[in-house]
Amino acid sequence: MAPARKKKTRRKKAEPKSAGLAPQEMAGGAPPAELRELERAVAAAGGEVLARYRDPLGGRWLALAALPLASVAPTPFQRDLSEPHAKRLADVMERVGSFLDPVIAVAAAEPAGEVRFWTPNGRHRLDALARLGARSATALLSPDPSLAYRILALNTEKAHNTRERSLEAVRMAKGLAQVEGDRHESGFALELEDGSLVTLGLCYEERPRFAGGAWAPTLRASDAFLDEPLAKALRVRGRRAERLLALDDRVAEILQALRKRGFESPYLRNFVVARLRPFRPRGKPAPDAEALLDHLERAAERFDPGKVRGDQLAKSAGAAEE
Repeated sequence: MAPARKKKTRRKKAEPKSAGLAPQEMAGGAPPAELRELERAVAAAGGEVLARYRDPLGGRWLALAALPLASVAPTPFQRDLSEPHAKRLADVMERVGSFLDPVIAVAAAEPAGEVRFWTPNGRHRLDALARLGARSATALLSPDPSLAYRILALNTEKAHNTRERSLEAVRMAKGLAQVEGDRHESGFALELEDGSLVTLGLCYEERPRFAGGAWAPTLRASDAFLDEPLAKALRVRGRRAERLLALDDRVAEILQALRKRGFESPYLRNFVVARLRPFRPRGKPAPDAEALLDHLERAAERFDPGKVRGDQLAKSAGAAEE
């Protein structure tokens, strides 16, 4: 059984002026060797360092740089480009006549051609600049390469949907497995955010139109991070993804039968998945992922669409599937 989750305690508000650096401290001191190496990489790429400073909260050194647009690219594991969003952004930037929001960037783990830097949160801004024919982009450069794997923590302004978060998580997990495959998956909790996202991401890779939004609440409490090497954990999650896709096929059959009976609702899939979930009294720990999948498979096999009543569906209306 999965351990019960600890109740979150409300964080106390910090005392004013009690954390971080004073303005004068942010520019003081000698930059470390890693930053100087990063600045040399900027020069080698044809860029220019505009300023260097320590961040106001953690005191880590950063450089503000002008980079040739061709030298910086999105990390290979972040969410896919949204054409409408990129077009709208380019239109706004053209009308404003300014690029005011630097991307965050680190040295690329695998430089290729002109690309020397990766950004974990700037895909749409870079694309918009390219559409406008820009030659350069401003970037906040960090010598800490782990920032490239903290996409989900950095992207807070525009909420990701389940599909985007899951694909980012599984792409990161696969990338990290190539360089740190022996490190336990549980050690990447910050980068991956939630273990179930990796399982769902494997489902989305196999089936792009997979209804992960309906399954995510069911899976989240049970599919925790594994205390296994990341490479092995991905194999475990691959088997779970296969079972989940088979369950989704069974749910599709149930939905077809319900629609033949005249049931139509944006909540129909969520309703069926909710009926398959095991009942869990408040305070009782969730079953582990394997036990959960066992229960879901048995419940899906027994589910009788002929016994569903209209009032049951009406009472269950909640968030529609994505």
